Amino acid sequence: MTALSVLDLMMIGEDKTFAHTLDEAVALARHVETHGYKRYWIAEHHDLPGIASSATSLLIQHLAANTTTLRVGAGGIMLPNHSPLTVAEHFGTLDTLFPGRIDLGIGRAPGSAGPAIRALRGDASERDFTQDIRQLTDYLADEGRQPVRAIPGKHNVPLWLLGSSLNSAELAAKSGLPYAFASHFAPHNLMDAIAYYRNNFRPSATLQQPYVIVGANVFAAPTRAEGEYLASSHRQWVSRLYAGKPGPLPHPEEGYMERLTERDRYSLAQAMACTAVGDQDDVGSWLRQFIDTTQADEVIIDARIYDPQARCRSYQLAAESIADLLD
Repeated sequence: MTALSVLDLMMIGEDKTFAHTLDEAVALARHVETHGYKRYWIAEHHDLPGIASSATSLLIQHLAANTTTLRVGAGGIMLPNHSPLTVAEHFGTLDTLFPGRIDLGIGRAPGSAGPAIRALRGDASERDFTQDIRQLTDYLADEGRQPVRAIPGKHNVPLWLLGSSLNSAELAAKSGLPYAFASHFAPHNLMDAIAYYRNNFRPSATLQQPYVIVGANVFAAPTRAEGEYLASSHRQWVSRLYAGKPGPLPHPEEGYMERLTERDRYSLAQAMACTAVGDQDDVGSWLRQFIDTTQADEVIIDARIYDPQARCRSYQLAAESIADLLD
């Protein structure tokens, strides 16, 4: 058995506003809650045109307040950008507001480029990531191991380690944390990383067996042609990012892939190797093979689809395509 979840970068579409993005995220969260999805994670990014997920904890609060059972969390908080105390205070508060529904995925990457990193961190020197995780855990446990307290009381907010390399796999295994691999945009080290994590996992007080989430891009529609059409927005955005021209999520275009050069098609295919596109049967077949190959406990789907109704439908079709596999 496996589970499906949502990863949202809170993309702002061309000719849309941040307010549209918020409304569309609420609509998607409510929709997937009724179609068997386990959690809805929001990624932290800064100073990237078209991505509005910078105030991650506020967005989590907004989505949790507009749903009832869905787990909502960060996929993830980029811990070097924040003090462990601040993160513990934010997520301890969220846990108090929405008991048993908050996840805290943490990552090492900055989620931005140099100027934004300096603006976020000021003149603070680089900290030890492993030590930050330890402090964050202590603050949430409220066992008096740190000289100050976060939100009083123990907060059972599950910590997840995010990554796209063997370094993150090593730290997740050593720390006894569940591991989420960003194969939706960095697929190349997927199999090596999750194999290392499983083979070297050390049980912890919070997790006795390794647990793996893998990322995928899924674009499902009633027909294969429409699936390709929907996927063109995401593909355009990635191509523009690699060309140094990030921006809002583009309108979909018919025949987008056919207009690319062979070199550009190859580069895009490499970057988005973990991608399913097509009708329900196409997507279901791909997901089954992906789950069988990775033996993933959970697949988290990133689908940057311009039309909000088509986006909701895509997530629904993905869940229906493997309904017999879902927890």
